[in-house]
Amino acid sequence: MRKLLVGEALCQTLQARYYLLEEEGEKAVSYGVRIEMEEEEASVANLSPSRQRTWELAERLVRGVVTPVALRDAVDDWLLE
Repeated sequence: MRKLLVGEALCQTLQARYYLLEEEGEKAVSYGVRIEMEEEEASVANLSPSRQRTWELAERLVRGVVTPVALRDAVDDWLLE
């Protein structure tokens, strides 16, 4: 699995880093997102086969300064769009 930095955001006094996850399977590549912040981290893999769509989600997470704790809720909302 490869992770590509999408951006960083300051959440109060803590720096959050947002990544696009790229995982190559036997037949296709799938993408997910990851947030790392001090001692916390969260990721959701295999969200989409579309790199562009998943990158846009990661950029939205950066703009919204989403924390690792809220990642799953943000992803659930995105999937329902």
